[in-house]
Amino acid sequence: MSRTSNLSRPIIESLYTEALVLADEVRAVFALGVNEMPRTATNELRLALSSEGLKATTRMMHVLAWLLNQRAYFSGELTENQLRKHSQLPEDRVPDPHAMELLEPATCDLIDDTVRLHRRIARLDRAWRDGFNAQPAVRALHERIGRAMIEREVRQNDPRLR
Repeated sequence: MSRTSNLSRPIIESLYTEALVLADEVRAVFALGVNEMPRTATNELRLALSSEGLKATTRMMHVLAWLLNQRAYFSGELTENQLRKHSQLPEDRVPDPHAMELLEPATCDLIDDTVRLHRRIARLDRAWRDGFNAQPAVRALHERIGRAMIEREVRQNDPRLR
């Protein structure tokens, strides 16, 4: 089975770990946010929190599904043809600027983090589908970034290396 040399298992694993952590933060913030909202909160604020929470959660589930398909491909559970046919990342629904004005800054930052991750994955998805028609220097830089992300992940997870 031929494998692309431009997306590697370590890059996908690093992105998957990052996405899992971010998805957990999204779940925690929006589950708590709705349940612990003061009674004095306006309906407009409740709607903003609910709709932006749903968008952020959906965004993260799309990212995780794409990454899980990539992991399945690298594990030999999907062929490249199956991957190309069934794993295109859906378009994102951007946050509503008016709703974002109503939310706390930390919640807006979290939503922005999900948007940025989705955009990164969307760029990877487009590049992979286009066959990574990038210059060799760009490919080398991508590989260096991937290795740096893995090293950072290892350092963060091993208290002896901090």
